[in-house]
Amino acid sequence: MSEKVRLTCPMGRKRAELWAGALLLPIGAVAAAAGLSGLWGTADPGMGAWAAVALGAAALVGGLVLLIDGIRLRVPVLEVEDGEFRYTRGRYIVRIPFADVGSYYVLRGRTRSLGLCDVAGRPRQFPSVQGRRASRPYLPLTGLTSPAKVDAFMSTAGIPPRDRSLTSGR
Repeated sequence: MSEKVRLTCPMGRKRAELWAGALLLPIGAVAAAAGLSGLWGTADPGMGAWAAVALGAAALVGGLVLLIDGIRLRVPVLEVEDGEFRYTRGRYIVRIPFADVGSYYVLRGRTRSLGLCDVAGRPRQFPSVQGRRASRPYLPLTGLTSPAKVDAFMSTAGIPPRDRSLTSGR
């Protein structure tokens, strides 16, 4: 396979955190400013002004945390190019020679995952994505990744699905 085939997994959580953070920041700023103007404008500020300042500050901090976390989330990318299968998620990169990939399977669930098998049909082991010491027999994708898109990507790349049937296939 000489041409490049690429699948970028959709990341709904990243978009949700970025939008929520971008929405909370101005709301928090307006609430905090309204509370501060209530504190400075009267001789005897009430609890409402302090509550507005506290809620505004909490919304500002929450929006900032959501924005930072949304920016830090990395989207998994699957690529096949120049005889090599690559899985990239931030700084975590798995490179496997294309000839060593025999088949694949998709683990369905809340977070979908991609399992690769060698040419003998045994599942491959990968180091953990989060830097833990354990190894995993799959590569995590995202919950919004469609198994049909993964199947289409793998068939375009020329990797067959794993036959899980108990019969000999005759």
